[in-house]
Amino acid sequence: MNATKTLHKPSGHLFILFLFILGMFQVSGQTPSDAQNSDEPRPMNFVIIFADDLGYGDLGVFGHPTVKTPHLDRMAYEGQKWTNFYAGASVCTPSRAALLTGRLPVRSGMASNVHRVLFPDSKKGLPADEVTLAEQLKTVGYNTGCIGKWHLGHKEQFLPTNNGFDYYFGIPYSNDMDKLAGEEYWHYWERPDDSIKTEHFNVPLFRNTDIIERPADQNTITKRYSEEAVSYIKQHKNKPFFIYLAHNLPHIPLFASKDFLGKSERGLYGDVVEEIDDGVGKILRTLKDEGLAENTIVVFTSDNGPWLPFKLNGGSAGLLRAGKGTTWEGGMREPTIFWSPGSIEPGVVTDLGATMDLFTTFSTLAGAEIPDDRVIDGVDLSGTLFEQRESPRKNMFYYRGTDLYAVRLGDYKVHFVTEGAYGQFGDRQEHDPPLLYHLDHDPSEQFDIAAEHPEIIKEINALVSEHKANLVRGEDQLAERE
Repeated sequence: MNATKTLHKPSGHLFILFLFILGMFQVSGQTPSDAQNSDEPRPMNFVIIFADDLGYGDLGVFGHPTVKTPHLDRMAYEGQKWTNFYAGASVCTPSRAALLTGRLPVRSGMASNVHRVLFPDSKKGLPADEVTLAEQLKTVGYNTGCIGKWHLGHKEQFLPTNNGFDYYFGIPYSNDMDKLAGEEYWHYWERPDDSIKTEHFNVPLFRNTDIIERPADQNTITKRYSEEAVSYIKQHKNKPFFIYLAHNLPHIPLFASKDFLGKSERGLYGDVVEEIDDGVGKILRTLKDEGLAENTIVVFTSDNGPWLPFKLNGGSAGLLRAGKGTTWEGGMREPTIFWSPGSIEPGVVTDLGATMDLFTTFSTLAGAEIPDDRVIDGVDLSGTLFEQRESPRKNMFYYRGTDLYAVRLGDYKVHFVTEGAYGQFGDRQEHDPPLLYHLDHDPSEQFDIAAEHPEIIKEINALVSEHKANLVRGEDQLAERE
C-alpha cells in the first residue's frame, strides 16, 4: 500500500533544521547566536487552541464562503494547514482525554457505551494514573495553564489543577449542561435564538478550584478566555509555558459578545466563530509583540465535528460526510493549523495527524521522557513540522464508545460498523464485507470500492487483529452517575 503524501512548499534544507534547533534555545527578543550565549537556554512554548464542535468547513481557510476568519487564515498562510488531521473521538469527553494523554480513550476508560460523555452528576473523571501533557511538561520546568472547557471530571480531584496544570480558568463541562429552563432538551433548541439566555444554564465558572461565577456569563466568555490566554503569556514569558485553551463554543447554546453579535453574514454561528478568530489574532499578536513567536508552537483544531441536527445553530463538515457523534469523516476529521513563524515551514500537509500526536510531539521537543509503562498512541510529528519529512502516522482507529467502527490505513478507510447520531444518518449497521473508501479520491465517502480491493481489506484486517491483541481496556469512567 502506498503511504500518504506530504505536500509542502519547496524548502527542506538542513539549514532550516539548524535554525530550528537554535530556536529551541532562544530567549525572548534574542537572536539565535545570543541565545547560545545565554545562561538560561529556553525550550519552545506550546499553545493549543481547541474549539468545540467546529466543523471541517467552518473556517475561511478551509473553504467557508461567508465566515470571515482573517487571523486563522493568516495563521495558515504563515504556518501549516493540515488537511487530514483527526480528533481522538467524535464527542467531547473521550476526544479531550485523547489529546491530553496521547492515548486512545478506550485505554484510559474515558470512553463508554453507557454514557458517551461526562455529566454534572457523573461520579468519576480522568484516572489519576493517566499522564497528561501538562504533567509531562511540568517535569521539565514548564508553567502550565488550562483555560476553557475541561470535561474530564468536575469534582476537585479531576480538575486541571490536579492533572498537571498550575492554573485553571473555565467551565468543567459543556455549556449546555445544568440547564434551568423547563422544556425538553431537543425542543428547547427549536426556539428562536434571542429567547435563549445565558442565565438559562447554571454552568459554573472556575478559577483554579473555586467557583467564581454561577451561572457563567456566556455572552462574554469567549472574549474572557482569549484575554486570560494573553495575560498568561505576558505573566510567564520569561519561562517556558504551555497553554491549553479549550473554547466551549461553537457548541450550542451559541453566545457572542456585543462587539460580534449580529456582525457575521453566517448569522449567530458565524458571530461565534469570528469572535474565536479574533481571540486567536490577539494571542498571535501578543506572541509577536513579546518576541516569542519563533519560539512558540500554536496549534488550532477542534474536538469533533459539527452538531448537525441543530441546523443553522450547528456548523458544517464541508465536503465530509456526517458530523459529531459519528465515525464518518465529518465526525472526526478537523480543520487544523500549526504556526511558528521562522521555525515551521509554511505549506499544506496532506499526511495523517491526530490530536494524540501533540502529546508525543510536544513532549519530545521539550525534552520530556515518553512514558514507557503504557501504550502511547501519539507519534512525533516534529519531522513533518520542521524537516518536511513524511508523517510517521500511517493509520487512524475510529472508536465509538468502546467499539471499533472504522480504520484508516494510508489512503484507504474501512467501515466495519456505521451508525448515525442524534437522529441523523441512519441506524447501526454491521458490514461484512466492510465498506471501503479511498479518502484521497473520495473524501465524502460516497463510493464503496470494497469489491475492487479485497487485498486492502485483508491488510487492514491484519492491522485490526494486531491492534486488538495488544489492547488493554481501561475501566469505564463515564458510566456511573449520582
